[in-house]
Formats: sequence, structure tokens, C-alpha cells
Amino acid sequence: MTSIMTRYVRPKIVRDVRRPGHAGLSFLHPRVNLSYHGGTDFFVPWGIKFAVSFLALIMFFGGSVAAPNAQTTGTGVAPVSQAERQALEAQLKELEVQIDQYESEAENYRKQGSTLKNEIGRLNSQIAKINLKIKSVKLTLTGLDKQIGETKTQIVTTEEQIGDSKTTLANLIREIHVSDEKDLIEIFLERPRISDFFLDVSNNEAIQKNVRAELATIVELKNKLEEKKTQLAIQRADTETARAYQDAQRKEAESTKRTKDSLLSQTKGKESEYQALVVKTKETATQIRSRLFELLGGGELTFEQAYQYAKLAGDTTGIRPAFILAILHRESALGQNVGRCKYNEVSSLTGKSVMHPTRDTPAFLDITKSLGIDPTSITVSCPNKDGTYGGAMGPAQFIPSTWKLYAAKVTGVTGRNPASPWNNADAFVAAALYLKDVGGAKNERTAAAKYYCGGNWNRYVCTNVYGQRVVEQAAAFEDDIRTISG
Repeated sequence: MTSIMTRYVRPKIVRDVRRPGHAGLSFLHPRVNLSYHGGTDFFVPWGIKFAVSFLALIMFFGGSVAAPNAQTTGTGVAPVSQAERQALEAQLKELEVQIDQYESEAENYRKQGSTLKNEIGRLNSQIAKINLKIKSVKLTLTGLDKQIGETKTQIVTTEEQIGDSKTTLANLIREIHVSDEKDLIEIFLERPRISDFFLDVSNNEAIQKNVRAELATIVELKNKLEEKKTQLAIQRADTETARAYQDAQRKEAESTKRTKDSLLSQTKGKESEYQALVVKTKETATQIRSRLFELLGGGELTFEQAYQYAKLAGDTTGIRPAFILAILHRESALGQNVGRCKYNEVSSLTGKSVMHPTRDTPAFLDITKSLGIDPTSITVSCPNKDGTYGGAMGPAQFIPSTWKLYAAKVTGVTGRNPASPWNNADAFVAAALYLKDVGGAKNERTAAAKYYCGGNWNRYVCTNVYGQRVVEQAAAFEDDIRTISG
């Protein structure tokens, strides 16, 4: 899936910030090798002194990090306090309980049978549930806006700290450079007492120790800055998704109300009229079987074909076929476009390679080689706006490193060796195996959140947007399956 973190799969993919090593300076003299922790030698050739000063200045002044927003200070949003956060979470949990109650009511009306009274009751429960979900999303957007404002402030603060540390570092390097310009005879002439000479040596070592400390501080601050920027990108992406979901829910509420009003208008409150309308409007098994099923990773099947693949996968893993269908249905990802990129491209969106170069590229090349496929002829998912890598493959959107973990298990079910992420049967089975591993037989909403969001599955949009959308879509597919199964 597009983004798998900590070995989780997801269609929008995740990120590592590695601290650079200092081995590149290990060949230098101990006085300018910042990983050195001892020694009192004081004389350094001029060429090395110049090179070190030049490299240090290039690294830490040329490598400045710009804020992601030109107006990071005036966010207009106050930082969210712990008390506010707890109050918001309590409100959201309360709304979730009420939403589940209305969902249960609607399901009970459905189980009681197809009568006009039950259908009106189901529609009323559905409208009430949707209105609560809109309220829930509004609260979530408020929290996300506050988090974005807080993160922007932290980014500005961190950049200021980096600037202060660079100034200190520049001063320290300048002091080293000035002292290094003097040769041994000049130092003796300026310091006639031997004690003053050794004091200068000690002071020089203290300066170098401070340089090492400032370098460590800058590296730490830069890593924190990158982490905060990643958090900001994710928060912004969550906000966009939540807003789109809220709009979709408003349209669904309006549509459901129109359905209810139309139903009452056509039947005039008579049960016989309602039953005649049900027969007239209900889709036939033939219509459902031939309906197109759009796959998450691209491509189409008839619903009948998709159901057969899901049934094969479900019979083997114990995962409900309707749930598998909902996971792999493009609309469950709110129509998200997974993109069409080549594995070796550089994304214009993120400025880095489409596929993770060490985690996934070798695995991808190994997979395509074993299948006899030209790797440049295959398209994979593109990186997302939150800066995470792409590279997810086929209908089930597995990233290469995760596919390698499941390939043998897939072969054990389908008999295809090697298993292919671009084969529909293999992809459906792989999805079901993954869902089984993340508890899909017991908690479908959480499993769906893990499928789409990987290690960040407990974010609100993952559980209450993607996860909930999958559960609702699975219920609709369950009705279709009952129809075509007689």
C-alpha cells in the first residue's frame, strides 16, 4: 500500500530522518576533526585549516532550512492546551457513541424487514447519524487548526534556535581561524611565560569542544525541524481530507432527506404502494453482477468477478468478502487518486525519489526481475502531499518491502509462484492476509485504518473517515452479495 510504516500498508504513503555521520572528516588533523576527543597538538598546515573553515561555513550557512509558509508567525490560532485537547477528545468520543447508536437503530430497522414504517425509521436514523458525523468533523477541524498553528509556532522557534546556534558556531570557527594563523614562534613572543602558552592551548581545546557541542545542537535542531515539518504536512493533509469528508456527508444527508421525502410523496403513506415501489426500483441480481467495480490501485472488474476473488480470499483467511471488496474499492478511499509514477522518477511534489531508495527500490527490482517484467514499464503510486514516499503496486496497493513479506503466503493460497502484486487473485489474497494480521476479523474499522494509514492509523481521519467509510461500503456490498447469492 502506498504508505507502509512499521510494516503497515496504506495507499497514501510515510519517512525517515537519519542523522548524518562524521566519517567524512575523519582524515583531517585531530584539531579540526570534530569527532576527536583528545590531544593537545597545536600546529596545523594552512591548507587544512582553510579547507575545514570553508566546509563548515558551507554546511551550516548554505544549508539553512526555510519555513514551509512565508507567514508562519501570524497564524491567528492559539496553541491548544492539554485541557482543551482532553475536552475535544471527550466530545468526539461522546459523538462517536451517539453515532454508533443511530447506526445500530438503522441496522435494526433493516433487519425487521422491508416495510414503509421501517424504511422511514431507517432513513431518519441515517439522517441523524450523518448530522452528528458532520458535527464531529467540525470539532476535529477545530482541533487540527489549533495543532497546525501550534506546529507553525514551534517551527519558527526551532528555526530561530538554529540561527542562534549558527551565529555561535561562526564566532567559534572565527576564533579558531585567528589562533591558527599564528605560528609557534609568534605565540612564544606574545606569551613570554610558559604558563600563558599552555593556557592558550587549553583555551583552544575548549573552543573546539564548544564547536562540537554547537554542531551537535544544530544537527538535533535540524532533525526536530524536519519532524515538525512532517507533522505539519500530515496535519494539513488530514484537514483537507476531513473538509472533503464533511462536504460529502452534507451531500449524503441532503440526498437521504430527498429520498425520504420522495418516498413519502410516492407512497402517500400506504404500505401497498411502498411494496410495489420496492419491486420496481430494486436492482436485479443480473444488474449487480455486471456492475463495474473500480479497484483501488486502478483497473476495473465486474462486481461478479471481484466478488469471486474476494470470496476465495475470504474463505482462506476468515475475512468477510464484503469487507475485502470495500477495502479494495476506489471509492472507499474517497476517490483518492493513487497516481501514476515510475519507480525511478523524482517527484515534482516532494523533490525526492518516488520510491524509498533503500527500503523499497531493491525489493521492487527483485519482484519485477522474478516476474520477468521491465521495471520501467510498470507504474506505481506517486508520493503524497505529506511528503511520504510512493511506490505502492497493483490493485491492493502494497509497497514492495511489504509485498516481499506476504509473497510466499500468497503463493500458498493461489498456487502462483512467484506471486504477482499486479495479478487480481494474488492482490485480493494479499489484502485479506494483511487484514487478518491486523485484526480484521474482529474490528473492521481499525483494520481498515491500518490498511490505509499504516503506523499512523489512530489519526482521526484514518479511523473515523477512511475506516468508517469502509465499514459503510462493506454493508452496502453485503446487501449486493445477498442479492446475487439468492
